[in-house]
Amino acid sequence: MFVPFFVTSPLPYLLTSLLLSYTVTPMARQRLGQHFLSDLHWQEEIARAIRVSPHSTVPLPKDDNCCLIEIGAGHGEMTEHLVASGSAVYAVEIDAPLIVGLRGLAKKYPNLQVVPADVLKLNIAELAAGRRVRIYGNLPYFITSPILHHLFTFAEIIEEIHIVIQTEVAERLAADPGTSDYGYLSVITRYYSRPEFVFEIPREAFSPTPEVTSALVTLRFPGERTRLSLSDDVQFLDFVKLCFSKKRKTLVNNLRSVAEPQKIRKSLAACSLREDARAEQLSVSDFANLSKTLAG
Repeated sequence: MFVPFFVTSPLPYLLTSLLLSYTVTPMARQRLGQHFLSDLHWQEEIARAIRVSPHSTVPLPKDDNCCLIEIGAGHGEMTEHLVASGSAVYAVEIDAPLIVGLRGLAKKYPNLQVVPADVLKLNIAELAAGRRVRIYGNLPYFITSPILHHLFTFAEIIEEIHIVIQTEVAERLAADPGTSDYGYLSVITRYYSRPEFVFEIPREAFSPTPEVTSALVTLRFPGERTRLSLSDDVQFLDFVKLCFSKKRKTLVNNLRSVAEPQKIRKSLAACSLREDARAEQLSVSDFANLSKTLAG
């Protein structure tokens, strides 16, 4: 619910915007699933890790023709770190009161442009206008997966994605085959990128304080997709999803809708996989080989 804010005496524009954003947004942002990274120490730690801090071991090159896109810029907690890199920065934000404050920040930085948009409907390629892209985002927990799926459709122009997400999801993104966290999300992430679990961030670093810890994950492009050269991404990922449809079941059971059990067993053997293999044991290339063998 919007809480009216009345000003009885003239205030400077920036102070008014600031008061409005802090009055209106906490409830709205909780509704959107967002928690602001308010701790200055952790802001700097992330800035160093994603190479936009002057104190980074290897800062971003100044002339690499990449633009930076920030998803869910909020109050600009990380935006000022991003603009300090000198790259063109596009701060994507859907919450109207926060957009007001970000536009005030854009007056201070000529390389910052505020984009009032839903990231799930954002055309990254159109925004980049021929440049390669680096992405940073503190993602709402409940739509992390849809956002990643949308970003992966622009994999050809993305250099890196740095995201702050729930630790449990971060572990799934970076999980290796054969581990309990490995699943469909792990495979699609490795298909498009090379994931790295960078570090965990305590709950106390955010406001409002979330119920879970968060983590910074870096995805570097390209992933195994380039090497595998499959003809149809959607078809392949649908196949992987089917393989994981019942995680505790063997592939012979999960793939019954596409082939007879005997054919599945023969295909597994042809790919040097066990007859009782489960999806969680297969690498991305194993999935690719198996899908090709079954189709053949």
